[in-house]
Amino acid sequence: MNPIPHGTEARLSPERRAASTLRRRQFLRNSALAIGTTALNPGSAFSAESSSAPGPQKQALIAITLDLEMARNFPRWEDSHWDYEKGNLNAEAKRYAVEAARRVKAHGGRIHFFAVGQVFEQENVDWLKDLNMDGHSIGNHTYDHVNVLATKPEDVQFRFKRAPWLIEGKTSAQVIRENIQRCTDAMRTRLGFSPAGFRTPGGFADGLNGRTDVQQMMLDLGFKWVSCKYPAHPYGNPGEAATAHVLEGIVKAQSAAQPFVYPSGLMDIPMSPISDVGAFRNARWKLDDFLRAIRLGVEWAIEHRAVFDLLSHPSVLYPSDPEFKTIELVCELVKQAGDRAAIVDLDTLAKRIAAAPR
Repeated sequence: MNPIPHGTEARLSPERRAASTLRRRQFLRNSALAIGTTALNPGSAFSAESSSAPGPQKQALIAITLDLEMARNFPRWEDSHWDYEKGNLNAEAKRYAVEAARRVKAHGGRIHFFAVGQVFEQENVDWLKDLNMDGHSIGNHTYDHVNVLATKPEDVQFRFKRAPWLIEGKTSAQVIRENIQRCTDAMRTRLGFSPAGFRTPGGFADGLNGRTDVQQMMLDLGFKWVSCKYPAHPYGNPGEAATAHVLEGIVKAQSAAQPFVYPSGLMDIPMSPISDVGAFRNARWKLDDFLRAIRLGVEWAIEHRAVFDLLSHPSVLYPSDPEFKTIELVCELVKQAGDRAAIVDLDTLAKRIAAAPR
């Protein structure tokens, strides 16, 4: 079933508006039933609608996260140079990040940012200090936006493939570890504090399962939690509007995006689909389709007292959503939910995971 697009209900009669609301609820309920009511991750600390759930599970926890990096194809489709200077944020992306933070704080929440370390080479980082002073968290996103699962040095990052002398004589594991530590060191030097958690560049459908070496690396580097997993889901054909099948697939994937703990003890707080990059680059959607998908994902999380972790990037949103409609939508849905939902940062989520029985 294809739910009526957001914004249409306001033009309907009371009877048709009620029917529209019922259809949306049925859509969410049917999507949940198709996947069952328990999160699919081994070791999951959160499950949907558990009547015996402890306090942390009685409220939907919604995180708004912004990765501070530049992105290929934005603001212009032909832009590709950002692959080699991911952390060289332009003025527009920084302004968007600051305004997004102001808006979320005005709604009583905070944003969790993840910074690519190159940004700390810029002359002025006061805006990052101000974000932290306002209560927003800033985590480690590696220094050069490296692939933490790479097994060959040339696959670690575009920059190193073009300039191999920068990592000559080092293994991929050495390059990755040094890159993560370099970002931490840069934060401590330029901002005066350590990173709040770690997010891997890119997301992996299986998370770090099968890569105990990377899990241990993260633990050795001082991280108790990572944000790494991004569940697989359908995108549809590029340039086509989101179909009911695609939207249903995105809702189904929400249960696979629930926090869990690896056997190593490392916690993972997955990114919830669909990301802004996935929507505007992979699927080539219009903003309305992205908003529909985000609405359904957040409503699913609220309905099931689960977790939703919005994955977005100021460099993608400022040309794609200049009026902050995505941020405002998430905040409004949480507000409407009352005490059934709250906007939290990922550190808060990690504490809930650690306290949950396993």
